[in-house]
Amino acid sequence: MKVLDLQCPDGHRFEGWFASADDFESQLSRKLVECPMCGATKVSRVPSAPRLNLSGASGTSSAAGQAPQSNQAAQAAQWQAHAMRVMREVLEKTENVGDRFAEEARRIHYNEAPARNIRGVASAEDAQALVEEGIDVMPLPVPAALKGPLQ
Repeated sequence: MKVLDLQCPDGHRFEGWFASADDFESQLSRKLVECPMCGATKVSRVPSAPRLNLSGASGTSSAAGQAPQSNQAAQAAQWQAHAMRVMREVLEKTENVGDRFAEEARRIHYNEAPARNIRGVASAEDAQALVEEGIDVMPLPVPAALKGPLQ
């Protein structure tokens, strides 16, 4: 198993696990490898420290064989992980009403449907009309990795 460090054009870094380097190249050429944050399929390998499995090795603050991450990169990775956790929680605690978002938000606002947390898709014009009616809405771009079933 090959674990590769990958990056999309937007600078999102992530790992990919492949049977071999050829398997990675094959999947990449078929656009099967995508960024879990933004869904970009233009992905490139980035340099990574070798991973050494040394049984019985005493550990220090950083794992054996891995270069320490810069403070800025560590903060970016921490923020990205936090954002994904928050996004998963929002998706778990809301009902997806899809394209019926504006209609369902109005029904809830005017007590024609039970009050609940919903999410869905609305055009900019529909969202603006909801705001003008006094209905609170918030755009929330969902990363491609979270659009499928939650595990």
